[in-house]
Amino acid sequence: MNAVLLAPAALAALAALALPLLIHLARKQQLKTLDFAALRWLRANPRPQKRLHLEDWPLLLTRLVLLALIALWLAKPAMYGMDEKTPYVAVMPGVSAPTLAAQNLPKQARLHWLSLDFPALSAAAPTTPQPTASLLRQLDAELPADVPMIVITTAQFDGADAQALQLSRKIDWRITSNRPPQTQPAQGLPKLYVWADTSQSNAASYFEAAAFAWMGNNTHYLVQTNFNPPSTTADTVVWLNSRPLPQPILQWVRAGGTALTANTTPLSKSLQLSPHWQDENGQTLVEGAALGQGQLLRFTRAVNATAIPLLMDVRFPEQLRTMLQPNAQQATRADARAYRPNTGARRAPQPPLPLGTWLGVLVALVFLFERGLSLRNRQGAAA
Repeated sequence: MNAVLLAPAALAALAALALPLLIHLARKQQLKTLDFAALRWLRANPRPQKRLHLEDWPLLLTRLVLLALIALWLAKPAMYGMDEKTPYVAVMPGVSAPTLAAQNLPKQARLHWLSLDFPALSAAAPTTPQPTASLLRQLDAELPADVPMIVITTAQFDGADAQALQLSRKIDWRITSNRPPQTQPAQGLPKLYVWADTSQSNAASYFEAAAFAWMGNNTHYLVQTNFNPPSTTADTVVWLNSRPLPQPILQWVRAGGTALTANTTPLSKSLQLSPHWQDENGQTLVEGAALGQGQLLRFTRAVNATAIPLLMDVRFPEQLRTMLQPNAQQATRADARAYRPNTGARRAPQPPLPLGTWLGVLVALVFLFERGLSLRNRQGAAA
Protein backbone atom coordinates (compact mmCIF):
# COMPACT_ATOMS: atom_id res chain seq x y z
CA MET A 1 0.00 0.00 0.00
CA ASN A 2 1.27 3.43 -0.95
CA ALA A 3 -0.02 6.77 0.36
CA VAL A 4 -0.16 9.71 -2.04
CA LEU A 5 -1.29 13.32 -1.96
CA LEU A 6 -3.37 14.33 -4.98
CA ALA A 7 -2.96 18.07 -4.21
CA PRO A 8 0.37 18.39 -2.36
CA ALA A 9 0.49 22.17 -2.91
CA ALA A 10 -2.25 22.46 -0.28
CA LEU A 11 0.33 21.61 2.38
CA ALA A 12 1.29 25.27 2.22
CA ALA A 13 -1.62 25.73 4.61
CA LEU A 14 0.69 24.32 7.31
CA ALA A 15 2.01 27.86 7.64
CA ALA A 16 -1.15 28.55 9.61
CA LEU A 17 0.37 26.58 12.49
CA ALA A 18 2.16 29.76 13.52
CA LEU A 19 -1.15 31.46 14.40
CA PRO A 20 -1.99 29.49 17.59
CA LEU A 21 1.61 29.86 18.77
CA LEU A 22 1.55 33.63 18.32
CA ILE A 23 -1.85 33.90 20.00
CA HIS A 24 -0.76 31.88 23.01
CA LEU A 25 2.51 33.80 23.36
CA ALA A 26 0.75 37.14 23.11
CA ARG A 27 -1.72 36.29 25.84
CA LYS A 28 -0.93 37.96 29.18
CA GLN A 29 -1.42 36.03 32.35
CA GLN A 30 -4.35 37.48 34.26
CA LEU A 31 -3.21 38.28 37.85
CA LYS A 32 -5.43 39.21 40.77
CA THR A 33 -4.11 41.69 43.36
CA LEU A 34 -4.44 40.58 46.99
CA ASP A 35 -3.56 43.00 49.82
CA PHE A 36 -1.53 41.60 52.74
CA ALA A 37 -0.86 43.84 55.71
CA ALA A 38 2.56 42.30 56.31
CA LEU A 39 3.67 43.18 52.77
CA ARG A 40 2.72 46.86 52.80
CA TRP A 41 6.39 47.97 53.30
CA LEU A 42 7.61 46.25 50.11
CA ARG A 43 8.13 48.10 46.85
CA ALA A 44 4.85 48.98 45.17
CA ASN A 45 5.89 47.99 41.66
CA PRO A 46 8.00 44.83 41.73
CA ARG A 47 9.55 43.82 38.44
CA PRO A 48 8.80 40.16 37.73
CA GLN A 49 11.38 38.14 35.87
CA LYS A 50 10.44 37.77 32.17
CA ARG A 51 10.40 34.24 30.80
CA LEU A 52 8.68 32.35 27.98
CA HIS A 53 5.54 30.73 29.27
CA LEU A 54 2.85 28.92 27.28
CA GLU A 55 -0.54 28.82 28.90
CA ASP A 56 -3.08 26.03 28.30
CA TRP A 57 -0.63 23.86 26.41
CA PRO A 58 -3.19 21.00 25.90
CA LEU A 59 -5.45 23.47 24.08
CA LEU A 60 -2.50 24.79 22.07
CA LEU A 61 -1.46 21.27 21.05
CA THR A 62 -5.04 20.41 20.05
CA ARG A 63 -5.28 23.48 17.84
CA LEU A 64 -1.96 22.70 16.17
CA VAL A 65 -3.14 19.14 15.43
CA LEU A 66 -6.45 20.47 14.07
CA LEU A 67 -4.74 22.86 11.65
CA ALA A 68 -2.32 20.15 10.51
CA LEU A 69 -5.24 17.78 9.80
CA ILE A 70 -7.08 20.48 7.83
CA ALA A 71 -3.98 21.10 5.72
CA LEU A 72 -3.65 17.36 5.11
CA TRP A 73 -7.34 17.13 4.17
CA LEU A 74 -6.89 19.94 1.63
CA ALA A 75 -3.97 18.00 0.10
CA LYS A 76 -6.42 15.15 -0.77
CA PRO A 77 -4.67 12.08 0.63
CA ALA A 78 -5.30 8.77 -1.11
CA MET A 79 -4.08 5.22 -0.88
CA TYR A 80 -2.99 2.76 -3.54
CA GLY A 81 -3.13 -0.97 -2.96
CA MET A 82 -6.30 -1.15 -0.85
CA ASP A 83 -8.52 -2.54 -3.59
CA GLU A 84 -11.30 -5.04 -3.02
CA LYS A 85 -10.18 -8.55 -4.07
CA THR A 86 -13.50 -10.37 -3.62
CA PRO A 87 -14.47 -12.34 -6.77
CA TYR A 88 -16.98 -10.62 -9.02
CA VAL A 89 -19.73 -12.62 -10.75
CA ALA A 90 -21.55 -10.99 -13.69
CA VAL A 91 -24.77 -12.77 -14.70
CA MET A 92 -26.37 -12.14 -18.08
CA PRO A 93 -30.14 -11.60 -18.20
CA GLY A 94 -31.83 -14.89 -19.03
CA VAL A 95 -29.80 -17.13 -16.72
CA SER A 96 -32.34 -18.96 -14.55
CA ALA A 97 -32.19 -19.22 -10.77
CA PRO A 98 -31.75 -23.06 -10.81
CA THR A 99 -28.85 -22.71 -13.26
CA LEU A 100 -27.22 -20.10 -11.07
CA ALA A 101 -27.71 -22.22 -7.94
CA ALA A 102 -25.94 -25.13 -9.63
CA GLN A 103 -22.81 -23.03 -10.25
CA ASN A 104 -19.82 -23.60 -7.99
CA LEU A 105 -19.10 -20.02 -7.04
CA PRO A 106 -16.50 -18.70 -4.58
CA LYS A 107 -17.68 -17.84 -1.10
CA GLN A 108 -18.48 -14.18 -0.48
CA ALA A 109 -18.55 -13.54 -4.24
CA ARG A 110 -20.32 -10.39 -5.41
CA LEU A 111 -23.27 -11.22 -7.68
CA HIS A 112 -24.46 -8.60 -10.18
CA TRP A 113 -26.52 -8.44 -13.35
CA LEU A 114 -24.50 -7.70 -16.47
CA SER A 115 -26.58 -4.64 -17.31
CA LEU A 116 -26.37 -0.87 -17.07
CA ASP A 117 -25.15 0.30 -13.62
CA PHE A 118 -24.48 -3.37 -12.68
CA PRO A 119 -27.37 -3.83 -10.22
CA ALA A 120 -27.15 -6.52 -7.56
CA LEU A 121 -28.59 -9.90 -8.45
CA SER A 122 -31.29 -9.37 -5.83
CA ALA A 123 -32.79 -6.67 -8.08
CA ALA A 124 -35.22 -7.48 -10.86
CA ALA A 125 -33.70 -8.85 -14.04
CA PRO A 126 -33.37 -6.32 -16.91
CA THR A 127 -36.10 -6.52 -19.53
CA THR A 128 -34.44 -4.51 -22.32
CA PRO A 129 -31.45 -5.46 -24.48
CA GLN A 130 -28.11 -4.58 -22.89
CA PRO A 131 -24.84 -3.47 -24.58
CA THR A 132 -23.14 -6.62 -23.32
CA ALA A 133 -19.79 -6.14 -25.06
CA SER A 134 -19.44 -2.56 -23.82
CA LEU A 135 -20.44 -3.57 -20.30
CA LEU A 136 -17.79 -6.32 -20.20
CA ARG A 137 -15.11 -3.85 -21.29
CA GLN A 138 -16.29 -1.32 -18.69
CA LEU A 139 -16.30 -3.92 -15.94
CA ASP A 140 -12.82 -5.11 -16.87
CA ALA A 141 -11.53 -1.52 -16.76
CA GLU A 142 -13.16 -0.64 -13.43
CA LEU A 143 -12.34 -3.76 -11.43
CA PRO A 144 -8.90 -3.95 -9.79
CA ALA A 145 -6.40 -6.16 -11.59
CA ASP A 146 -6.37 -8.87 -8.90
CA VAL A 147 -10.14 -9.37 -8.73
CA PRO A 148 -11.26 -12.71 -10.24
CA MET A 149 -14.08 -12.17 -12.72
CA ILE A 150 -16.70 -14.79 -13.55
CA VAL A 151 -19.27 -14.30 -16.32
CA ILE A 152 -22.28 -16.62 -16.47
CA THR A 153 -23.77 -16.30 -19.94
CA THR A 154 -26.68 -17.72 -21.88
CA ALA A 155 -25.98 -19.79 -24.98
CA GLN A 156 -26.72 -16.72 -27.09
CA PHE A 157 -26.92 -13.14 -25.91
CA ASP A 158 -27.75 -9.69 -27.23
CA GLY A 159 -25.51 -6.64 -27.27
CA ALA A 160 -22.46 -7.91 -29.17
CA ASP A 161 -20.60 -5.60 -31.53
CA ALA A 162 -18.33 -6.01 -34.52
CA GLN A 163 -15.12 -5.94 -32.50
CA ALA A 164 -13.53 -8.99 -30.94
CA LEU A 165 -13.88 -8.99 -27.18
CA GLN A 166 -10.38 -8.51 -25.75
CA LEU A 167 -9.96 -7.86 -22.03
CA SER A 168 -7.00 -7.31 -19.73
CA ARG A 169 -7.62 -10.37 -17.55
CA LYS A 170 -8.56 -14.00 -17.96
CA ILE A 171 -12.30 -14.44 -17.57
CA ASP A 172 -14.02 -17.51 -16.18
CA TRP A 173 -16.54 -17.68 -19.04
CA ARG A 174 -19.35 -20.09 -18.10
CA ILE A 175 -21.86 -20.90 -20.84
CA THR A 176 -25.24 -22.26 -19.81
CA SER A 177 -28.04 -23.77 -21.87
CA ASN A 178 -30.38 -20.88 -21.06
CA ARG A 179 -31.70 -18.58 -23.74
CA PRO A 180 -31.75 -14.77 -23.63
CA PRO A 181 -35.09 -13.18 -22.73
CA GLN A 182 -37.41 -12.19 -25.50
CA THR A 183 -36.91 -8.45 -25.54
CA GLN A 184 -37.51 -5.70 -28.03
CA PRO A 185 -35.24 -2.78 -28.79
CA ALA A 186 -36.05 0.35 -26.85
CA GLN A 187 -36.57 2.23 -30.11
CA GLY A 188 -37.40 0.95 -33.57
CA LEU A 189 -35.34 1.36 -36.71
CA PRO A 190 -36.00 4.59 -38.60
CA LYS A 191 -37.30 4.57 -42.13
CA LEU A 192 -35.23 6.63 -44.56
CA TYR A 193 -37.26 8.85 -46.90
CA VAL A 194 -34.78 9.91 -49.57
CA TRP A 195 -35.13 12.80 -52.02
CA ALA A 196 -32.13 12.86 -54.39
CA ASP A 197 -31.61 14.91 -57.52
CA THR A 198 -29.90 13.46 -60.57
CA SER A 199 -26.47 14.77 -59.55
CA GLN A 200 -26.58 12.84 -56.25
CA SER A 201 -28.35 9.66 -57.24
CA ASN A 202 -25.20 7.65 -56.45
CA ALA A 203 -25.16 9.08 -52.93
CA ALA A 204 -28.60 7.62 -52.29
CA SER A 205 -27.21 4.11 -52.72
CA TYR A 206 -25.21 4.41 -49.48
CA PHE A 207 -28.40 4.94 -47.50
CA GLU A 208 -30.07 2.10 -49.32
CA ALA A 209 -27.20 -0.16 -48.23
CA ALA A 210 -27.53 1.10 -44.63
CA ALA A 211 -31.25 0.30 -44.57
CA PHE A 212 -30.52 -3.14 -46.01
CA ALA A 213 -27.95 -3.77 -43.25
CA TRP A 214 -30.53 -2.78 -40.63
CA MET A 215 -33.40 -4.96 -41.79
CA GLY A 216 -32.07 -7.28 -44.49
CA ASN A 217 -34.49 -5.80 -47.05
CA ASN A 218 -35.42 -2.44 -48.53
CA THR A 219 -38.58 -1.79 -46.53
CA HIS A 220 -36.83 0.96 -44.56
CA TYR A 221 -35.57 2.80 -47.64
CA LEU A 222 -38.09 4.80 -49.68
CA VAL A 223 -37.21 7.01 -52.66
CA GLN A 224 -39.65 9.94 -52.84
CA THR A 225 -40.70 12.04 -55.79
CA ASN A 226 -43.12 14.37 -54.01
CA PHE A 227 -42.52 16.60 -51.02
CA ASN A 228 -44.92 15.02 -48.54
CA PRO A 229 -43.15 14.40 -45.20
CA PRO A 230 -43.29 11.03 -43.40
CA SER A 231 -46.34 10.22 -41.32
CA THR A 232 -44.29 9.85 -38.12
CA THR A 233 -41.45 11.92 -36.66
CA ALA A 234 -39.59 8.72 -35.71
CA ASP A 235 -38.41 8.41 -39.34
CA THR A 236 -35.69 10.39 -41.10
CA VAL A 237 -35.72 12.54 -44.22
CA VAL A 238 -32.53 12.35 -46.30
CA TRP A 239 -32.47 15.39 -48.59
CA LEU A 240 -29.70 14.94 -51.18
CA ASN A 241 -30.59 18.03 -53.10
CA SER A 242 -29.14 21.46 -53.79
CA ARG A 243 -32.54 23.11 -53.33
CA PRO A 244 -33.79 24.31 -49.93
CA LEU A 245 -35.99 22.04 -47.87
CA PRO A 246 -39.69 22.50 -48.75
CA GLN A 247 -41.92 24.10 -46.14
CA PRO A 248 -43.95 20.91 -45.44
CA ILE A 249 -40.75 19.10 -44.47
CA LEU A 250 -39.53 22.03 -42.35
CA GLN A 251 -42.84 22.02 -40.49
CA TRP A 252 -42.47 18.26 -39.97
CA VAL A 253 -38.97 18.82 -38.53
CA ARG A 254 -40.31 21.48 -36.13
CA ALA A 255 -42.83 18.90 -34.91
CA GLY A 256 -40.00 16.53 -33.91
CA GLY A 257 -38.64 15.03 -37.13
CA THR A 258 -35.02 14.67 -38.27
CA ALA A 259 -33.74 15.77 -41.69
CA LEU A 260 -30.26 14.96 -43.00
CA THR A 261 -29.23 17.10 -45.95
CA ALA A 262 -26.38 17.25 -48.44
CA ASN A 263 -23.57 19.74 -48.00
CA THR A 264 -24.98 21.78 -50.92
CA THR A 265 -28.42 22.22 -49.32
CA PRO A 266 -28.88 25.83 -48.18
CA LEU A 267 -29.99 26.24 -44.56
CA SER A 268 -31.07 29.29 -42.61
CA LYS A 269 -28.15 31.42 -41.47
CA SER A 270 -29.79 31.81 -38.07
CA LEU A 271 -29.09 28.16 -37.26
CA GLN A 272 -26.06 27.67 -35.04
CA LEU A 273 -24.63 24.42 -36.37
CA SER A 274 -22.48 22.24 -34.12
CA PRO A 275 -20.63 18.95 -34.80
CA HIS A 276 -22.84 15.84 -34.64
CA TRP A 277 -20.64 13.18 -36.22
CA GLN A 278 -16.87 13.01 -36.47
CA ASP A 279 -14.53 10.56 -38.15
CA GLU A 280 -11.59 8.78 -36.51
CA ASN A 281 -9.37 11.81 -37.12
CA GLY A 282 -11.75 14.15 -35.34
CA GLN A 283 -12.94 15.80 -38.57
CA THR A 284 -16.61 16.76 -38.59
CA LEU A 285 -18.70 14.75 -41.05
CA VAL A 286 -22.15 16.01 -40.05
CA GLU A 287 -23.14 19.22 -38.31
CA GLY A 288 -26.57 20.16 -37.10
CA ALA A 289 -28.84 22.27 -34.97
CA ALA A 290 -32.21 22.02 -33.26
CA LEU A 291 -35.26 23.31 -35.11
CA GLY A 292 -38.35 23.38 -32.95
CA GLN A 293 -38.66 19.93 -31.42
CA GLY A 294 -36.66 18.28 -34.21
CA GLN A 295 -33.20 18.67 -35.68
CA LEU A 296 -31.60 19.61 -38.98
CA LEU A 297 -28.39 17.79 -39.93
CA ARG A 298 -26.09 18.52 -42.86
CA PHE A 299 -23.03 16.79 -44.28
CA THR A 300 -19.93 19.00 -44.29
CA ARG A 301 -18.60 17.52 -47.52
CA ALA A 302 -19.81 15.80 -50.66
CA VAL A 303 -21.60 12.50 -50.05
CA ASN A 304 -19.25 10.18 -51.93
CA ALA A 305 -16.60 7.63 -51.04
CA THR A 306 -13.75 9.97 -52.00
CA ALA A 307 -14.76 12.73 -49.59
CA ILE A 308 -16.17 10.39 -46.93
CA PRO A 309 -14.38 7.00 -46.99
CA LEU A 310 -16.56 5.85 -44.09
CA LEU A 311 -19.45 5.41 -46.55
CA MET A 312 -17.72 2.24 -47.79
CA ASP A 313 -16.93 0.98 -44.29
CA VAL A 314 -18.94 -1.86 -42.75
CA ARG A 315 -19.44 0.35 -39.69
CA PHE A 316 -21.34 3.01 -41.64
CA PRO A 317 -24.88 1.60 -41.03
CA GLU A 318 -24.33 1.28 -37.28
CA GLN A 319 -22.74 4.73 -36.93
CA LEU A 320 -25.45 6.29 -39.07
CA ARG A 321 -28.14 4.87 -36.84
CA THR A 322 -26.25 5.95 -33.70
CA MET A 323 -26.20 9.52 -35.01
CA LEU A 324 -29.89 9.48 -35.95
CA GLN A 325 -30.97 7.71 -32.77
CA PRO A 326 -28.25 8.23 -30.11
CA ASN A 327 -30.42 6.63 -27.41
CA ALA A 328 -31.42 3.58 -29.40
CA GLN A 329 -30.32 0.14 -28.29
CA GLN A 330 -29.68 -2.23 -31.14
CA ALA A 331 -29.89 -5.90 -30.21
CA THR A 332 -27.15 -7.88 -31.93
CA ARG A 333 -27.28 -11.55 -30.98
CA ALA A 334 -24.06 -13.55 -30.70
CA ASP A 335 -23.09 -17.13 -29.90
CA ALA A 336 -21.41 -17.29 -26.50
CA ARG A 337 -18.98 -19.99 -27.66
CA ALA A 338 -17.69 -17.87 -30.53
CA TYR A 339 -17.63 -14.68 -28.46
CA ARG A 340 -15.45 -15.96 -25.64
CA PRO A 341 -13.21 -13.07 -24.49
CA ASN A 342 -9.50 -13.03 -25.28
CA THR A 343 -6.78 -11.59 -23.07
CA GLY A 344 -4.06 -9.10 -23.95
CA ALA A 345 -5.83 -5.75 -23.71
CA ARG A 346 -3.95 -2.94 -22.01
CA ARG A 347 -4.87 -2.75 -18.36
CA ALA A 348 -6.55 0.49 -17.34
CA PRO A 349 -4.85 2.33 -14.45
CA GLN A 350 -6.79 2.01 -11.22
CA PRO A 351 -7.68 5.19 -9.35
CA PRO A 352 -6.42 5.53 -5.78
CA LEU A 353 -8.77 5.15 -2.84
CA PRO A 354 -9.52 8.68 -1.50
CA LEU A 355 -9.19 9.14 2.25
CA GLY A 356 -10.82 12.55 2.42
CA THR A 357 -14.05 11.32 4.00
CA TRP A 358 -12.36 9.55 6.90
CA LEU A 359 -9.95 12.43 7.42
CA GLY A 360 -12.89 14.85 7.41
CA VAL A 361 -14.54 12.87 10.20
CA LEU A 362 -11.29 13.01 12.19
CA VAL A 363 -11.09 16.79 11.68
CA ALA A 364 -14.65 17.15 13.01
CA LEU A 365 -13.86 15.07 16.10
CA VAL A 366 -10.69 17.05 16.89
CA PHE A 367 -12.62 20.30 16.38
CA LEU A 368 -15.27 19.20 18.90
CA PHE A 369 -12.52 18.22 21.35
CA GLU A 370 -10.87 21.64 20.90
CA ARG A 371 -14.17 23.41 21.56
CA GLY A 372 -14.63 21.37 24.72
CA LEU A 373 -11.19 22.25 26.01
CA SER A 374 -11.68 25.93 25.22
CA LEU A 375 -15.04 26.04 27.03
CA ARG A 376 -13.63 24.28 30.07
CA ASN A 377 -10.73 26.74 30.28
CA ARG A 378 -13.06 29.74 30.08
CA GLN A 379 -15.27 28.33 32.81
CA GLY A 380 -12.19 27.69 34.99
CA ALA A 381 -10.96 31.25 34.48
CA ALA A 382 -14.36 32.67 35.39
CA ALA A 383 -14.42 30.67 38.60
